[in-house]
Amino acid sequence: MSTSGERKNVAVNRKARHNYFIEETLEAGLRLFGTEVKSLRLGKASIAEAYVGIKGGELCLLNAQIDEYSQAGRFFQHEPKRFRPLLVHAKERSRLMGLIKREGASLIPLAIYFNPRGLAKLEVGIAKGKRMADKRETEKKRDWERQKSRLLRNRG
Repeated sequence: MSTSGERKNVAVNRKARHNYFIEETLEAGLRLFGTEVKSLRLGKASIAEAYVGIKGGELCLLNAQIDEYSQAGRFFQHEPKRFRPLLVHAKERSRLMGLIKREGASLIPLAIYFNPRGLAKLEVGIAKGKRMADKRETEKKRDWERQKSRLLRNRG
């Protein structure tokens, strides 16, 4: 457990900012089994295809892959792709459910990390989808910034 106040990323969704406009981010807890936490501490997780949806009246992380913990017995294992409920305040939950149902926004997991207290947290982005033209425009801007920094570096 780190005491320096920084977070330790376990899994990062790199494609999220490419495929979506992230309007707002928030932190949510995850309801996990012990073997899931141990697998996360080993870095055995992927949220590339994951999303946040509504299941059974609560917000859940769906389609996230947390590999089985190899040192646990076969009776204590968890399912690698089970749905994992998010831990958020009731007001926040109702606001997010309203965004999903009424406004057509998506809740995209951006990162799973351990906070300074050692708790597993999920960074969720409230997102709107990008069109292909928007993605090309973002790429052009990124390439221009890279080229501009190279020119300035070589000039000075």
